[in-house]
Amino acid sequence: MSDEQTGAGAPIEFRPSAEAVVVPEGPRDVALVFLGASMVAGVGDPKGQGWVTRVVGRTQHPEVEITAYNLGVRGDTTADVLERWTTEVPRRWQGRTERRLVVSVGTNDIATGISLARHRLNLANLLDDAATQGVGTFVVSPPPSDDPEINGRLEILVEAQADVCSRRGIPFVDCYGPLKTHDQWRTDLAASTVAHHPGQAGYGLIAWLVLHNGWSEWLQID
Repeated sequence: MSDEQTGAGAPIEFRPSAEAVVVPEGPRDVALVFLGASMVAGVGDPKGQGWVTRVVGRTQHPEVEITAYNLGVRGDTTADVLERWTTEVPRRWQGRTERRLVVSVGTNDIATGISLARHRLNLANLLDDAATQGVGTFVVSPPPSDDPEINGRLEILVEAQADVCSRRGIPFVDCYGPLKTHDQWRTDLAASTVAHHPGQAGYGLIAWLVLHNGWSEWLQID
């Protein structure tokens, strides 16, 4: 651009777009949203922590200020989660300078007859939409059930989730494979007062898997 257009010696004015965010000095200000169904809500845990609260409790860093939101709704499918992503999650972004989303859903798709193709599409649409908005995503698979028939379908669903995430370079934690034959997991499911849900020990196992499979790297708090 010539001097005739700008005026010789005129100061350059910075005009940010409406979407621009100026990151303040000090700790990173992170909104960490957990979106999913009953396992995200921690249903069945007698201490009311589930895996989400356990993970958040272990995610402390002097340079990161995390505001965590648990948006687990019992019975939700990927279709429900996809809808709530556009209606409930944006409110949690307000005032935060860094946005992060953890998604964990799938078992209810099997229970309600949602096809594997539709499941893949719903998850892909959510992850793609988040990416276009600059939201960092992390996916946690459903754990195994105590029902062999459900598990046979869950195994295929979890493989599909892993593929969807792999194609997009999104961190994915497989909770199904490691826990399928895990004695403590199976014992906890059998002793639970809520069908197909673990108790305190089982949620602790899910939290361990999340924390030890790329969690810190994803949040950049190593």
